[in-house]
Order: sequence, then C-alpha cells, then structure tokens
Amino acid sequence: MNRRNFLKGAAAMGAAGLLTGLYTWQIEPFWLEFVRVNMPVRNLPDRLVGKTLMQISDIHVGNRFDRKYLVDSFKKAQQYNPDFVVYTGDFVSYESKEQLNQLEEVFRDAVVGRLGTAGVLGNHDYGENWAEKPVADHISGLLTEKGVTILRNEQKDFQGLNIIGIDDYWSPNFNPQAVMNSVDPQQPSVLLCHNPDAADQPVWNGYRGWVLSGHTHGGQCKPPFLRAPLLPVKNKRYTAGMIDLEDGRTLYINRALGHLWQVRFNVRPEITLFSLQKAQG
Repeated sequence: MNRRNFLKGAAAMGAAGLLTGLYTWQIEPFWLEFVRVNMPVRNLPDRLVGKTLMQISDIHVGNRFDRKYLVDSFKKAQQYNPDFVVYTGDFVSYESKEQLNQLEEVFRDAVVGRLGTAGVLGNHDYGENWAEKPVADHISGLLTEKGVTILRNEQKDFQGLNIIGIDDYWSPNFNPQAVMNSVDPQQPSVLLCHNPDAADQPVWNGYRGWVLSGHTHGGQCKPPFLRAPLLPVKNKRYTAGMIDLEDGRTLYINRALGHLWQVRFNVRPEITLFSLQKAQG
C-alpha cells in the first residue's frame, strides 16, 4: 500500500468513527421505539381483553441530558391513549434536591392510564448509595400527587387487574414477602420490580405471571449479534426483552426511556405497549 492510499484509508476510517460517535451521542439516545407485545394473563376478565398496558422505565430525570426529550416522549405516549400505565423505577438520576424539582416539572405531562396508573421505585430513587429513604419517600409522594400509585411491597386492584409492586432489590426497603405472601394466585395479576435480578430470589411464593422490569437499559451499547458487554445485573441473561423463566413466570425487561450517560448503540430507547390477552390453560 502506498502512502497516498494509506492516508485515504485512514481518513475514511476516521470519518466513519466520527459519524458513529455522533450517531451514538446525538441520534440513537433520542430515537424512541414503541414496542408492541402480546401479554397473556391468567383469568383475565373478558372486559379487559385487548386493553393496552404501557410500560415506561428508567426515565432518569436529571442533569445529564435534555429533559425536553422526556416531555416530548410522554406526549407521544399519550397519543396511544393507554388503558393502564406502569412505571418500573429510576425516575431520577439523583444528585441533589434539584432533581425533585426537575421530576415535578417533567411529570406535569405524566402519562396516565384510563383505568389505572402504578409504579415502583428503582435504586436511583433512593439517592446516594441507594440508601436515602427520605429521598425515596419524597419521590413517592410527588408521583402520587401526579396520579401514579407507587407500590412499595404492595398490591392494588385496578378495574379487575391486580398490579403487584416490589420495592427495589438494591434498596433498604426490598421486602417482597410483605406482599407475595398475600397474593391470590387466581387473581389476574402483573408484577413490577425494577431490577430483574430479583427474579432469581426465593421470594415468589408460587407466583405465575408477568414480571416487568427495567434497570439494565439493554446495556445501552451492544455489538451486533453479541451480548451487551456492560450490564448492572448478576444474571447476564437478563439484558432486554421477553424471557421465559420456565416456572410459569415471564420476565420482560424494558430498554429504558432515559439514560445515565448520553450514549446508545444498537439499543434504542423503548416504551412498551402490551396488549392484554387471556392466557390459555
């Protein structure tokens, strides 16, 4: 290879690298995808068949990216007129009380369901070292005022659909037995827990149904045809999407609406639209 060809090749590689960098920084982090998934639920009432349950996860309100994207995403989601909306944690990237004001600002445009709206907290909602209960309490109260019922090891019936919420696995309030010991297995239920590693804990008391999680962001950057190299979970199987846990539970991991750091590659941000169906058998 002569010097001229070498320089041309180096320039082309440099340009490709620059374009890839710009794409991962300025395009894909804001290229929201609405993902549609069928959700069979045991003993689902006839009146709820075909209703929509929307999952929004890992909003990460804070100083690391433009909050206008979050508000715009909420407005797009509202156009789907969901029947149920669930939020699966990490509402903020908490650094100071400033994030509480920012969260209040974003949730003036909260997406709420016609039949019910619920959520659970994530590790970042517990402040520094995931240990500040007053921060979590403040966030929970603020969201309740905006129409989001925050379930902290609790369950609630919304128009015939029981929604169970387990507090974050890394938080000081992780106590699933407080709710799982009283879950009626015959009731049509959907369970929310932020961190999918909770699925491997011996706390489920025979629960058979859907478990909706977030936390991983799908790894945010994933080489094509390979696993995401960086995942904040012990079970590296838990990346994104639907996973059959082979015991009657189906885990779904949302890829996140927001991000901790403004970079994504091959892992677009997601809002999930589940179509409720009757489970067979």
